[in-house]
Amino acid sequence: MSLRKSPTMTETRLAANRRSAKKSTGPPRSVAGKARSRMNGLRHRGHSPEYLGVFAVLGDAAPGAILRVGEGCLTPAQRMYPLYVGLVEMFTQVESDMVEAERRRWNWHGNFSRATTEA
Repeated sequence: MSLRKSPTMTETRLAANRRSAKKSTGPPRSVAGKARSRMNGLRHRGHSPEYLGVFAVLGDAAPGAILRVGEGCLTPAQRMYPLYVGLVEMFTQVESDMVEAERRRWNWHGNFSRATTEA
């Protein structure tokens, strides 16, 4: 229980409250406001439907086309968010790491098979 006395409601304070109440209009009604509110889920590690949709599109992309698909599927609004850009970069990096690992495996396998056939 607070020991502080509540402030008296003066005309000035009442007018300020009314001005503040006019600014607070509830859920967004404009197209821009709705687009902005759709990104609220990004504050919680990518739990927005748009983020999950981009993740699914990148996961279904053909090998070698992830960067092209990622750049094509991001909207201008999504390109402003580092989380989306980072997702495309992560998929691209994973793809290049997999290609490099496969190249190393084939080089090793090729060297191994030559060594056994020469011996």
